Amino acid sequence: MRAFGWTVLALVFLDELLTVAALAVVGWAAAPAWLLVWSLPALGVAAWAAFASPRAPYGGPVLRPVVKALVFGAASLGLVAAGHPGWGVALLVFSVVVNGLALLPDVQRLTTEAGR
Repeated sequence: MRAFGWTVLALVFLDELLTVAALAVVGWAAAPAWLLVWSLPALGVAAWAAFASPRAPYGGPVLRPVVKALVFGAASLGLVAAGHPGWGVALLVFSVVVNGLALLPDVQRLTTEAGR
């Protein structure tokens, strides 16, 4: 079960990286692309670090999942709006499945053990 848990956590990290990349794609498709291609991923990472990461200073039992849903949802909807509907749906489905698996008690136990 430990291998499954660590695999899920690795996929959660991959999901976060894919979300940042998706925000960059959305920025590239918008105008002015030269500014948004950098600022949208930076805003996503800043929101994640402040509210949604495991060590977020402003996260909480209510705010953390809300910010996660907003960041993943914005990246997915942005991909759809940028003309990549298949990738947007795929990212959203992947995000929901992987983050749902991360809520399993055995997987959450790994994160608390690793934090010690």
